Amino acid sequence: MSGESTYNPSNGFTKWMDSRLPILRLAHDSFVDYPTPKNLNYWWTFGGILTFCLVTQIITGIILAMHYTPHVDFAFNSVEHIMRNVNYGWLIRYIHANGASMFFLAVYIHIFRGLYYGSYKAPREVLWILGVIIYLLMMAAAFMGYVLPWGQMSLWGATVITNLFGAIPVVGESVAIWLWGGYSIDNPTLNRFFSLHYLIPFLILGVVILHIWALHVPGNNNPVGISVKSKQDTVPFHPYYTVKDGFALTVFLILFAYFIFFAPNVLGHADNYIQANPLVTPAHIVPEWYLLPFYAILRAVPDKLGGVALMFGAIFILFLLPWLDTSKVRSARYRPLFRQFYALLVLDCLLLGYLGAQPAEGIYIVLARIGTIYYFAHFLVVLPVLGIVEKPKAVPESISAPVLGAQPAE
Repeated sequence: MSGESTYNPSNGFTKWMDSRLPILRLAHDSFVDYPTPKNLNYWWTFGGILTFCLVTQIITGIILAMHYTPHVDFAFNSVEHIMRNVNYGWLIRYIHANGASMFFLAVYIHIFRGLYYGSYKAPREVLWILGVIIYLLMMAAAFMGYVLPWGQMSLWGATVITNLFGAIPVVGESVAIWLWGGYSIDNPTLNRFFSLHYLIPFLILGVVILHIWALHVPGNNNPVGISVKSKQDTVPFHPYYTVKDGFALTVFLILFAYFIFFAPNVLGHADNYIQANPLVTPAHIVPEWYLLPFYAILRAVPDKLGGVALMFGAIFILFLLPWLDTSKVRSARYRPLFRQFYALLVLDCLLLGYLGAQPAEGIYIVLARIGTIYYFAHFLVVLPVLGIVEKPKAVPESISAPVLGAQPAE
C-alpha cells in the first residue's frame, strides 16, 4: 500500500547508511510517510498503546529479573526484597504487575474493535491470525508470570492449570510431568516458568513485527470498511496520527498511573501476599481477571477433558473467524442485525468473566453453561447465517465520498 519510497537522506551519514542498511528508509516509510486512511477514529490508537505496553513490560521485566531469585525457598522473599529494599523497586514491580492488566485491557479493546469493524476479513486474514498468536503468547506469559511471586494463588493457580494438561489423552501425563520438571510443582517448575516468562515477551515482539508487516501490505482497515481507492482517501501517518496516538496514550497513562499509585493491588488477589504452602489450599482459586472468561468455560463442563477442549477451542475458534463470517460487508456500521448480536457477544464475554470469579456451584454454573453455548453459537452459527440472510445498508463508494452508493465493500 505504501508505494514508492519518499525517503530522502539528508546528510552524508544517512546516505552512507541508506546504501548499506536502509533501516532509516524502512522506519520513514512505515511510521512517517505511511499513507493511512483519513477517517480512522480513536479505536485505532490502541495499536500504538499496545506497543508501548509491550516495551514497558520488557524493560521492567528485565530490571525485576536482576533482583528476583527463581527458587521456591527464596522467590517470595526476593519479591519482598524488591518491594522494600531495591531503589524504586516497588514502582518497577507495580508498573510490571499492573502493566499486565493494562496490556490485556488494551488488547481486548483492540480485538473487539477488529470484530466490530471486520478487520479480520480479506485481505487481512494473516494479520488477524498473527494477532491471535500474539494473544495466545500473552496469556502464556501472564500465566507464568503470575506463578513467579510464589504466593498461595501462584502455587495453586499453577497446580490447577498444569493439571489440565493431564486430561489430554495418551500424552497428557507426560506433558504435565515435563511442565513440572518432576511429579509435582516444585523448584524445577518455578525455574522453567521463570525462563519461559523471560523468553516469551521477545517472541511476542517478533510476532508484533510480523503483525505490523502484515498490516502494511494491504494497509489499515477503517470504520467504513472500504479499501483505499486513491491518495485522496489517505493522509501521512505523521503528524496526523502520531498526534492522535500521543493524545490517546496520554489518557491511557493517566488510568495506568491511577492503578500504580492509588490502587496497585486492586486487580490482584490478597492470598498472593501469603507465601506458597502446598499443605494449605485457598478457599477459592481464581486466575487473574483477564483469564476469567476462559476459566468460566472450563468449569462449565462437568467432564475435565471436555472443559479443557472447550477452553482451548474458545481461543482456536478465533483463528477460523475470517472464514466463518461470510458477509461481503466488513464494517458493522452497515450491518444492523450484526450489531445486535455483537452487543450480545460483548455482554456474554463480560458475563463469563464475572462467572469465572464466582464459586463453581448453583446458578453460576448454569449461567456459565448458557454463556459458553452462546459464545460458540455466535461464531459457528450466528455469523455464517447472518452472512446469508442479512441485508446490509448501502455503503459509501469510497472513504471520501459524501454520498452513499449501492455497492457493498469488496
